[in-house]
Amino acid sequence: MSAPDIDLEAGSDTDPDTGTQAGAAAERARTEVITFGCRLNAYESAVIERNAEAAGLDDAVVVNTCAVTAEAVRQARQTIRRARRDHPGRRIVVTGCAAQVDPGQFAAMAEVDAVIGNQDKLGPAAFEALAAGAAAPVQVTDIMAVREQAGHLIDGFGERARAFVQVQNGCDHRCTFCIIPYGRGNARSTPMGAVVDQIKRLVDRGYGEVVLTGVDLTSYGPDLPGKPSLGRLVQTILAQVPDLARLRISSIDSIEADAALMDAITGDARVMPHLHLSLQAGDDLILKRMKRRHSRADAIAFCQAVRARRPEVAFGADIIAGFPTETEAMFENSLALVDDCDLTWLHVFPFSPRQGTPAARMPQLPKPVRKDRAARLRAAGAARARAFLDRAVGGEVDVLVEKTGRDAAGPFATGHSGQFAPVRLTGSVAPGQIVRARVTARDGDTLLAAPTD
Repeated sequence: MSAPDIDLEAGSDTDPDTGTQAGAAAERARTEVITFGCRLNAYESAVIERNAEAAGLDDAVVVNTCAVTAEAVRQARQTIRRARRDHPGRRIVVTGCAAQVDPGQFAAMAEVDAVIGNQDKLGPAAFEALAAGAAAPVQVTDIMAVREQAGHLIDGFGERARAFVQVQNGCDHRCTFCIIPYGRGNARSTPMGAVVDQIKRLVDRGYGEVVLTGVDLTSYGPDLPGKPSLGRLVQTILAQVPDLARLRISSIDSIEADAALMDAITGDARVMPHLHLSLQAGDDLILKRMKRRHSRADAIAFCQAVRARRPEVAFGADIIAGFPTETEAMFENSLALVDDCDLTWLHVFPFSPRQGTPAARMPQLPKPVRKDRAARLRAAGAARARAFLDRAVGGEVDVLVEKTGRDAAGPFATGHSGQFAPVRLTGSVAPGQIVRARVTARDGDTLLAAPTD
């Protein structure tokens, strides 16, 4: 599977060691939801908030967990204990991928009042039962039996400028390192009509950019009538929502990109020139042991083919450092892939063995080796990102304004370019606007720019 959208933003609040989004607690109305993990989980936290509010649940803290690494699970358990200390009179509810994969470990915690599975968290019934005091201690549906995707679309998750639309869930692949299919179930897709209708509503509400998200985004469609591909979905959105200013595609598995997707990415300026790739490694033997479906040459060829048709595309990638049996020479192949694919934004993960996966039974590398290789990969990625930002100085970019502020120098705004470079604009600009700006300098990992209008 492709990485489950582990946060689009390079240099964001997602910890690359854990995949967690600790500190993403959001107090809305009466229920606090603390989110770990990916953008998809964060989207679903918005669904949880909506369902809890509709049910009148007014005394709960919901911890929406991630299972991608052992560290993510550890931090979730730590957060649950802290939530009990901070809120002794409130009910603690645990849900998400870690709760789905191993509900027993959370049900056994004295701090936990209820455990809800990944499918159950998306419907109103679990929260209505909690509000009525009639909930079972563990409500976890067999995720592998779930076949439908939809019924929980929301209008407007994300900043007021950018909205995230979940079009796919689950994964049919079984990469040897990955526990996520057991937390998310098999691949299933949201019907195209429902996706288009939602995006139309978002555009009508003033959103300037929509991001398509999913667990294995490029597996979209085989379960739907007519078996539409992700490329066909993207082309349909572009054709039927002409007022959509910017469409962004999140993490994809490049080997599954079809001709329709390539045409959309390279042929329509409304598709943002930024692709995050699920590469995971740059050595063919390690890729085979991971049970990936692409080779090193496939990854390089994809990047070259995209850039030949649209040179401004910036690539990000997920790479695992220190996979079992990885030699120094194998790691060097992954390190070289950063240059060979011309990667700009890296998400690097030291390998974390997940109980129940084949990779956990393979010969493990010492933790210091994994951490050292991760640090070297991050350093290579940081150097490429700085070089990329330096090349932008003196040019112009289109910036989606997301937040505003004021400091000693006066008002400013922050947002991202089409290539997902962080940009700080001088002056007063309202969130949601797409502003043409001239880049004047780089400040760390951020471009400094002034509106040209």
